[in-house]
Order: sequence, then C-alpha cells, then structure tokens
Amino acid sequence: MAPLPLTSEFLFRMALSAGVPQMAGTARNGELRVVPVTGGTLEGPRFNGEVLPDTAADWLRVDPDGTAHMDVRLTVKSATGGIVFMHYSGIRTGAPEVLARLNSGQPVDPADYYFRISARFETGAPELAWMNKVIAIGVGQRPPSGPTYDVYAIT
Repeated sequence: MAPLPLTSEFLFRMALSAGVPQMAGTARNGELRVVPVTGGTLEGPRFNGEVLPDTAADWLRVDPDGTAHMDVRLTVKSATGGIVFMHYSGIRTGAPEVLARLNSGQPVDPADYYFRISARFETGAPELAWMNKVIAIGVGQRPPSGPTYDVYAIT
C-alpha cells in the first residue's frame, strides 16, 4: 500500500517578541524557563491578528545539549475581533556552536538548525470555526528580534 500524501496550506507568518525568562532551574526534564511572550503579529492569507499582552508564555525546557522544547500558549485577537487560543509545542536543536550563536542573539541562517512546531487552535468566533478543526505545523527561525514561524494547516 502506498503512503497517503501529506499536503498543507499556508495560514500565516507569526512573529513574536519575548520578555525576560523566569528561570525555574533544573527540573525533571531539563532546565525550565518560563518566558513571557510580550506581543506579536500573525499575518497571512487565512488569518491576521495580534497576540494579546499578558496572556502568553512559553514553558521552555532546555536539555543539557541545548535542545529547546517549547510549550507555548497564546491568546490572539483576530483582525475581525475574534479571540483564539493557540497552543503549540516544538523543538529547536542544532550543533552546539550554532545554538551558542542563537542564544547570544546573533543572526543565524535557519538552514543551520532544526526548528519545528505543532499547533492547535480553539475559538468560539463563528468566522474562525475552521481553526478548531485543523492541525498546524510551523517552520521556525530565531532572528535577534524574536521567534518567527511560517504556519501551515495540514490538509
């Protein structure tokens, strides 16, 4: 039996800004950092909106080798006024020297590291109900300004 095709549809580009991490220290699964997400925009053919302040954070776990495991929850207000809860998890990893450059705020070519997320949405806004029924995948990059993702619905 041949594998079924996997197709996607580009939804939006999401650019986030982050605040100062709250270092919880070494926990059961690596170093835990709670990073406030202080703002952001989502712009694309299927969705436009902004991250609401004081409603978002990343419960980031970092392995001893520098691999980062994201656990992010955002509240987003759409351009039409609808409220969307977005939750995503992901992995960012690469060679130690590449991760060191990223962590020091230097620009790094996204081709030099692996950065992917899986996202789900929840909303009661009728015009956005389609978001409740998709799984989204994002390809990330970490410019000095903050994490940026191109997000696709798996169709």
